[in-house]
Amino acid sequence: MPRGGPDGLATDLRRGLGILPSAMLDDRKAAILRVVVEEYIETAQPVGSAMVARWPGLGVSSATVRNDMGALERDGYLVQPHTSAGRIPTDKGYRFFVDSLTQPAALGPAQNQQVRDFFSHAHGELERVLHDTSRLLSNLTDYAAVVIAPSHDMTTVRALHLVGLGPRVGLVVVVLSNGAVEKRVVDLTPEATEARLSAAASRLSAHLIGCTLNQLGTLDPTGDGDVDALCDAAMEALSGGHDNDGDQVFVGGTARMAGAFDAVHTVRQVLSILEQQYVVVSLLRDVLDRGLSVAIGTETGMQPLADCSLVVAPYEVEGEPVGTVGVLGPTRMRYEQALAAVAVVSKRLGKALTEG
Repeated sequence: MPRGGPDGLATDLRRGLGILPSAMLDDRKAAILRVVVEEYIETAQPVGSAMVARWPGLGVSSATVRNDMGALERDGYLVQPHTSAGRIPTDKGYRFFVDSLTQPAALGPAQNQQVRDFFSHAHGELERVLHDTSRLLSNLTDYAAVVIAPSHDMTTVRALHLVGLGPRVGLVVVVLSNGAVEKRVVDLTPEATEARLSAAASRLSAHLIGCTLNQLGTLDPTGDGDVDALCDAAMEALSGGHDNDGDQVFVGGTARMAGAFDAVHTVRQVLSILEQQYVVVSLLRDVLDRGLSVAIGTETGMQPLADCSLVVAPYEVEGEPVGTVGVLGPTRMRYEQALAAVAVVSKRLGKALTEG
């Protein structure tokens, strides 16, 4: 049987939706509703009273189940798609099911090993790590996965290096607190000796470490015109090179959408939204701002996603939330598995970026 008894997370979810504890169902109706939800998630077929009555441990007659399912339908938790058919959950029914989960299910041994293997090799450029993380999350859940990159507006300079690549070309390398590495080519003069490159790097480091790339400011002259010219060239390259157009979004597993939904038009609508980075960022932030980890159907606030559910979690770098991971699938989602995967991946991603 599914686990009962809401925990703190579920309480926060209800508070965010305005659902009070007094609105909860009695134990028998709650158990019947959970059976219907679990069976429908598994089979995608309307669930009848006879099947529910056979559920191990329920211990009630088919007639009792039939009466309670009718009451659940009247209260908006279930709906009967066709006359004489069984019933399927509504968004309200799914919401009760999610709120009744005491905690996310644990990932299986094979999935845990997959996560460990991935993050043991998750090094290199931030964009590649986040792109691969979206694919990992999709593989774990069989749904489309979304990873929002940390914004440069929120990240600070952790380290800076200035090196010569040739007589006329240099490279300024900035390591950011979110794990990203910014590289910019700068023009060098013949006077750019190793000693002057080192002096310029020290000057730049003293000025920039702890600042964001939007807070570069200006440097006071050092008295050495060649060192000042190197610093000015590096500052100009950094101020003009980073992306201010918005947060990057990495989407993995879009091909899985075709198998997740029965209606072709729903697949098209979902894919269209996933292609709009600004919309995706706004959607995930709005869900988190409302105190939710799961948004079901119309709770997403977007009509094209009325048949979808979204499971999201922030990830942290050095203790600060900097980005978001999530999975998008049908309302007939395996919520426990999705919650577990999102929780594990968000935690491991944040740890990997913090450790660099």
